[in-house]
Amino acid sequence: MAKEPRSIDELTIWDDAKAMLKKAKREGVETVHDRLDQQTPHCKFCELGTTCRNCTMGPCRVSEKRPRGVCGADADVIVARNFGRFVTGGAAGHSDHGRDLIEVLEAVVEGEAPDYKITDEPKLRRLAGEVGIETEGRELMAVAKDLMECFFADFGSRKKSISLLSRVPEVRKEKWAKLGMTPRGVDREIVEMMHRTHMGCDNDAPNTLIHAARTALADGWGGSMIGTELSDVLFGTPTPKMSTANLAVIKEDKVNLLVHGHNPVVSEMILAAAREPELVARAKELGATGINVAGLCCTGNELLMRQGIPMAGNHLMTELAIITGAVEAVVVDYQCIMPSLVQISGCYHTKFIDTANKARFTGAIHFDFQPRTAMKQAREIVSIAVEAFAQRDPGRVEIPGEPVNIMTGFSNEAVIEALGGSLQPLIDAIVAGDIRGAVGIVGCNNPKIKHDSLNVGLAKELIKKDILVLVTGCVTTAAGKAGLLLPEAIEMAGPGLKKICGALGIPPVLHYGSCVDNSRIMQLCAALANTLGVDISDLPVGASSPEWYSEKAAAIGLYAVASGIYTHLGHPPNILGSKTVTNLAVSGLEDLVGATFFIEPDAVKTAEMFDERIKAKRKGLGLSE
Repeated sequence: MAKEPRSIDELTIWDDAKAMLKKAKREGVETVHDRLDQQTPHCKFCELGTTCRNCTMGPCRVSEKRPRGVCGADADVIVARNFGRFVTGGAAGHSDHGRDLIEVLEAVVEGEAPDYKITDEPKLRRLAGEVGIETEGRELMAVAKDLMECFFADFGSRKKSISLLSRVPEVRKEKWAKLGMTPRGVDREIVEMMHRTHMGCDNDAPNTLIHAARTALADGWGGSMIGTELSDVLFGTPTPKMSTANLAVIKEDKVNLLVHGHNPVVSEMILAAAREPELVARAKELGATGINVAGLCCTGNELLMRQGIPMAGNHLMTELAIITGAVEAVVVDYQCIMPSLVQISGCYHTKFIDTANKARFTGAIHFDFQPRTAMKQAREIVSIAVEAFAQRDPGRVEIPGEPVNIMTGFSNEAVIEALGGSLQPLIDAIVAGDIRGAVGIVGCNNPKIKHDSLNVGLAKELIKKDILVLVTGCVTTAAGKAGLLLPEAIEMAGPGLKKICGALGIPPVLHYGSCVDNSRIMQLCAALANTLGVDISDLPVGASSPEWYSEKAAAIGLYAVASGIYTHLGHPPNILGSKTVTNLAVSGLEDLVGATFFIEPDAVKTAEMFDERIKAKRKGLGLSE
């Protein structure tokens, strides 16, 4: 029996979200919150991870009364299998994103992508040098071809380790080698996990989880890191700039086109087409003052970081953006796109356009977006949005609030440049205790949790303690709307962080990109560890995904822990049905990899736990607490 619906004030901390939820109620539009209420209470076996559907002898549900499935698998085996496959789904998603960027680079090298180019040549050459490719005196395209081939090989089965492990401290690589955790190839680890979790294969839970970590590492130091680095190469490495966020970035007098998903290959072309004089002129003929492109979720983060394009919202704002009644088109690529957006678009004049064959949506307008025809297709898509403006019903338009200013664009390169060309000033600030440590707050929204309450609450608590915060993905919009992505936010920070960030003119919460860009945080940790001559696990750092929901977040969390970073989750994955798996996750991994998960739904308590961890790590480095 479904529980009583929650009040709107229980659903979100944001006024713009509340206004649109009220409008949805008035107009009879169903949202994610309505569907969650319809789906609860949830199946307890599924929540515990003790269901198995991996063969047709079942499905099986195990408990104290029925401790084994038909094949004889117990709760430990079933939970480990399920969690391993869950992590693998996330690693596959992020890494396939990285593969798409390699394919675009390949098309550029072969002259088959006339609308794309290598924007950051120095970064491409630097990357090539890191993985052992000769660059001196060579033509750009020759170096690019070798780099493309090297990264393609990172997805295969012939290497003993992936290329960008060149960035990892030697002591960490030795630890992985002893554990059998060294990632060899992205696809190899994904396939092996699917093999291991077939009936009759890996029936030792800890062994399965070691490979889950290996699969996650192949994503974090392979697929995701390649996606981040090649996005910089192709579209430019982010630098600090100003932009705006919240639903008020949608403009009543303009054609509004929202880009949503994760891959900048599509959204960069959409933005370029939306700036073409002919399409802007057509929009004006129809009564608009121009064309407005705004972002949702991680595709939005990609354009925000590089182009300063405003953010309309994060995961739980995607439906509400359409409910404003002022969106002409939503253009999506893949990942984190709710199928409900098609139905909600149909309640208005909004055109829902999908662009990837691996992410088709029933009822959408489909484009098979290809590098060789990218600009032509982008113009067609923007034209559809422009023509939809004539179908808008002005009586149904309601855009709440005013845009909030934010600062964005903090890549590692930008941070090092701001520090004068090296990490030493950051290290000096950490040694002095002005910056006591750093925590990356990353990931999602989950309708089970009051929207952005933990994301914002944790960031505020950490900066009070002189702990620098780096944010990616959906946490970006949350931090921005809360005023944390502005230099003025130092007034909410502790005295040390206030001094350092004030001197640099930067916020105490830095926007570090989309969810694949967690690899930037990993690279920064590795660079700090290498500079200090220590392991990543020795650093006063942490990671958190307070409102996570997705397989990708599980993969991110596991590669952070396996890399030596103490990692917080606001609620547990579906593993509590196995004491063996749960104990390994929240304590046993500490002995193996020097870090562990912890679960805590309260922002204040979470900040206190990070504070204690950072005190211990500072003491271990011989620094004052």
